[in-house]
Amino acid sequence: MDTNFDIIIAGGGLSGLWAAIELGGSYNVLMLDLDTYPRHKMCGEYLSAEISDLLQSKGINLSKLSDVHIDNFQISLHNGKRISSRLPLGGYGISRFYLDNELFKKASETCTIKKERVVEIYDDQEIQKVITNESSYTCKQVIVATGKRSQLDRQLKREFMQTKSEWLAVKMHYDYEFPTDRVELHNFDGGYAGLSKTESGAVNLCYLTSFRSFKRYKDVAVFQEKVLSANPHLKVFFEKAVPLWKKPITISQISFGAKKQGAHQLLFIGDCAGLIHPLCGNGMAMAIHSAHIAVSAIDEYLNGRLNRKQMIQRYNKNWRSTFSSRMLMGRCMQAILIHPGITRVMYNILHRLPFLMPKIIKKTHGKPVQS
Repeated sequence: MDTNFDIIIAGGGLSGLWAAIELGGSYNVLMLDLDTYPRHKMCGEYLSAEISDLLQSKGINLSKLSDVHIDNFQISLHNGKRISSRLPLGGYGISRFYLDNELFKKASETCTIKKERVVEIYDDQEIQKVITNESSYTCKQVIVATGKRSQLDRQLKREFMQTKSEWLAVKMHYDYEFPTDRVELHNFDGGYAGLSKTESGAVNLCYLTSFRSFKRYKDVAVFQEKVLSANPHLKVFFEKAVPLWKKPITISQISFGAKKQGAHQLLFIGDCAGLIHPLCGNGMAMAIHSAHIAVSAIDEYLNGRLNRKQMIQRYNKNWRSTFSSRMLMGRCMQAILIHPGITRVMYNILHRLPFLMPKIIKKTHGKPVQS
């Protein structure tokens, strides 16, 4: 059994899978993830069209994967007042259950994939060692793609793990009549909820709320009835929508703060590198794009044009120049939406000057990514 690889990828979400797809044709790549495919993941399930050409370069046609093409956006306040806007680039409604599995099948063509959990990573000058729940492996470079918050982050003593986060998220699929060209964002006390259709016809509800708001009820169903349904649009949704799962997916301790590189000689991609607020609707595309940026730097390293330190510096610099302004805009929008008074002021401005909305949306997205 081969235990030595050029690249080991810890984690098989969107960023890990895309890194495996891009690197697998040229290098000996191992991807490690304990889960099986297909699987549901916490996600808003709106994929920006900015990465369409990048996926197409590897034979993945989004238009064939989903006929849910979204180019309209609506946002509502607590009281139901809403604003509509065109989405400058638009995107696709596609579930992680389906998209991850399609990327997994593509990655499987050229990579070794093992159902194991990475427990520890050790680093020396030339070789990095990965310990899993079943075995150990060595490689020239490890890519960490384990998501928003993982036990591996704790083992690596990453700084952001020392700070508790107040945010938790809930996701559920429903049977509900909903436009295929629209994504909606509905404000409620302590958070906001997104609605959009997926390729299966199911409507995805994904919402983010503060633990402070949730802890008064400590039950998802009660919280949705008492808090989310105070928004009249969400009230109608919960009265008519039929749940398609027995229970929702929930996660807590979601961190939107900085996730610094530190002294680690590893590459952090996807949500491991930084998590944009869900209201921006760009997390899926950013995960894939961050992997693409990492692949470019790794290729330079493995071909001897950069040393490891230079590779990590180049990747981090390119990541910051690509995503930092979007992250900042996301934090600003979050601060506005969870403050009712500021939200009302912003609504009045946008109601009178509707041309500003597409400009704000553009600030959380990028230009089409080329391969």
